[in-house]
Amino acid sequence: MSTPEPLPKRAKMSSTATSAPIIGTHNGHFHADEALATFLLKLLPEYSQASTVRTRDPEVLKTCTIVVDVGGVHDNELRRYDHHQREFTATFPGKPTKLSSAGLVWMHYGKQIVHSVTGLTVEEADNELLYQKIYEDFIEAFDANDNGIALYDPTALRKAGIEKTYSDKGFSIAGVVNRYNYAPSAREGGEGATANGTTTSGAPAPAKEGKSQDEEDRRFARASAFVGEQFSLELHDRFNSWLPARAVVKEAFAKRKEYDPQGRIIVIPYRAEGVPWSDHLNAVEAEQGAEGQVLYALFAENGEANSKWRIRAVSLEPGSFENRKGLPEKWRGVRDQELSEVSGVPGCVFVHASGFIGGNATYEGAMEMARKAAEM
Repeated sequence: MSTPEPLPKRAKMSSTATSAPIIGTHNGHFHADEALATFLLKLLPEYSQASTVRTRDPEVLKTCTIVVDVGGVHDNELRRYDHHQREFTATFPGKPTKLSSAGLVWMHYGKQIVHSVTGLTVEEADNELLYQKIYEDFIEAFDANDNGIALYDPTALRKAGIEKTYSDKGFSIAGVVNRYNYAPSAREGGEGATANGTTTSGAPAPAKEGKSQDEEDRRFARASAFVGEQFSLELHDRFNSWLPARAVVKEAFAKRKEYDPQGRIIVIPYRAEGVPWSDHLNAVEAEQGAEGQVLYALFAENGEANSKWRIRAVSLEPGSFENRKGLPEKWRGVRDQELSEVSGVPGCVFVHASGFIGGNATYEGAMEMARKAAEM
């Protein structure tokens, strides 16, 4: 296994700096992007034991080995990764979203991070796939949020008269990170309650109003650990499940006309680690000039011979709640024998009220449901 490409040269440090690596970022109110950026850096061997200094003091920042989200400089050779300066316009290759500190760290170090976590060398095609996929599905949203870039053009939405049906602010990772700015202190080993009367993991009441730098840093560490856990779950899932599923879906797509002459049905074989097929199906269809062809995917609920089977309508695009062709309207919200009578298919278990998924006691029954649905 070859070694990953070398990191940039270390910036010159002041005479007061030690040889131990130091990650610098700003103090005060923190956000999701620098919380993630610092976690990502610590996945690299060079920074795995690094300390974090949170300050806006230029002289203190000079003593840091690497600096993110503060300092007004983006210079890879100097290991400075701020994005707040007026002239900053950098984006991830092939993407329009302006980078935040999270995206900057990923752009410059993402392949080495994939290598450190998975063992895939930076030259391998699978490393490149994960590098691109993790940015697109996870990190780009951090960049957009921190730079105030909406998912949809708000002006266009207003013109179309489209309004939100509910507020999702508290549901986002950025919303959770923001809560850590105001969370009760959590000093391990202390006793008592916080000033507002809430109890934490043994936190003593603050000695004075407001929060000290030490307390603020502890909150930031908790926020960084939170976003880092979400990142780690994402990367491990992509490596252990999503990446191997690519070959599985390609094979299933190649066999699709065995079940339907028009290729509208695929069968996904059961794997204990799961087969996240939707992304790969869209990619394989595009590669072979068959976009939108597959309407339904069949898969077993478990690996047993007597497993029940599911039929899933393919979404218009990955993550969409709209389907290319939902299961028939008259089947929706109906169960068991009643559903078998309505559909004319034995062994039916259910069809969801929205028509995106259904179930049958056998593979043969699920296949018959799919064939009938495709023709209706």
